[in-house]
Amino acid sequence: MAKKKRPRDANELAKHIVDEATGKSSPEPVEEKPAKNPAAVELGRLGGKKGGKARAAKLSAQQRSELARRAAKARWCDSSEIGDGD
Repeated sequence: MAKKKRPRDANELAKHIVDEATGKSSPEPVEEKPAKNPAAVELGRLGGKKGGKARAAKLSAQQRSELARRAAKARWCDSSEIGDGD
């Protein structure tokens, strides 16, 4: 069970404390997450499963090498040293 947050405003906090002490506190509504559309979930999953392989197949060896070089440079260099591949 999630712990209820107390109000930050002094007046709301005072009312909250009085309501708890007198037993007049009203139950706060529980927020429920909206259900996901199963068709959209499956479609996104399918695209994610084949995305990297399809992209790699489309790139030439030189393009993959350049992307790998830029990725390594981004990981190991300062952000000021990263350029547009010039």
